[in-house]
Amino acid sequence: MDVSTIIALIPLVAGVCSIVTFFVTRNNERYRNGSKDGELHADIQYIKRRSDDMLLEQKETNKTLDNLSERVTRVEESTKQAHKRLDEHIKEGR
Repeated sequence: MDVSTIIALIPLVAGVCSIVTFFVTRNNERYRNGSKDGELHADIQYIKRRSDDMLLEQKETNKTLDNLSERVTRVEESTKQAHKRLDEHIKEGR
């Protein structure tokens, strides 16, 4: 091969290298995008699970508050009755 043939092949080899680089880069970019999509999906699933857990905790807290409210009402009624009895004892004692 003479020098002019080698010089003529250089652009052809450069073109082939460019095309190969384009396809390799495109595949790598698809892989990275897929990886990012997978991470995003996993994050969304985690957020969903945590929000479900929070809703369950909130329901349990509401039940506890309802029970406490009921107990406080009973204690208030009992206290009123005790005060009435004390008042009666005080009146009888005078």
